[in-house]
Amino acid sequence: MANFLSADRLLKALRDEGLTVVEHRSWRTNNRNHKGPIGPAHGVMIHHTVTSGTMSSVELCYNGHSKLPGPLCHGVIAKDGTVYLVGHGRTNHAGLGDDDVLQAVIAERELPPDNEANTDGNRHFYGFEAINLGDGKDPWPAEQLLAIERAAAAVCRTHGWGPRSVLGHLEWQPGKVDPRGFTMDSMRSRIGKRLGSAPTPPATKPKPPATKPRPMPTYEPFPGAAFFKSGRNSTVITAMGKRLVAEGCGRYQVGPGPKWTAADRKSYAAWQRKLGYTGADADGIPGKTSWDRLRVPNV
Repeated sequence: MANFLSADRLLKALRDEGLTVVEHRSWRTNNRNHKGPIGPAHGVMIHHTVTSGTMSSVELCYNGHSKLPGPLCHGVIAKDGTVYLVGHGRTNHAGLGDDDVLQAVIAERELPPDNEANTDGNRHFYGFEAINLGDGKDPWPAEQLLAIERAAAAVCRTHGWGPRSVLGHLEWQPGKVDPRGFTMDSMRSRIGKRLGSAPTPPATKPKPPATKPRPMPTYEPFPGAAFFKSGRNSTVITAMGKRLVAEGCGRYQVGPGPKWTAADRKSYAAWQRKLGYTGADADGIPGKTSWDRLRVPNV
């Protein structure tokens, strides 16, 4: 005898089986427990919604309609394979069915014809509604069929049931045709193969290739104040002049260039003043502190 899974265990079982699961509104407390007993749990029943559109179908199964209050199942399986949980506990999905079918499900043997409606199925079955018009023409995408397989297998795996604990509404209640578009024998075969192996984890996006960190920029060390004298010719002076221009301190008519000139000295003096130096401290001859703050790149 098995109790229905708690909301947390059901959610975990579905996700562990590799399903994308959406918790819809207050699904954990959305049930019909006040209308009849719940449990023991004996199996999983598959339906089609006879609707189209994901969210409208989910809302319908959550709320129900004027003739049948919701929730109308435990989970709604969308065309893309997403499972929307809409109820937990007793739900209006199975209705009255054949007691001989129930005994066959419990014994996990071949199902007899469903020719009676004398047993409360809402009490004993998990219900999954798959979004489909049920007209035999609306397609069943591969992602949706896989999700049906995974959802049923998840519940069966957790309870220790085999694939014969899964049935269609048409195998339970006389006059029902759902699910229409695939056979329950083919689905049970798929579920059986899945239960024979470990759950397939959800697909994960490949990690992007590791990128090498950008090297830290390096700067020219201070060459000493004596370096900056008339006639000095160096690429360091060109690099310094470009940094002065970038800082808005350039006083060049042409250049900057590699030869130390009065324009370089005027430009550097502007940089010193920008840093707050005055008088003799802003004479245009670089000092170590102002040079380090200028950050002249290596050349």
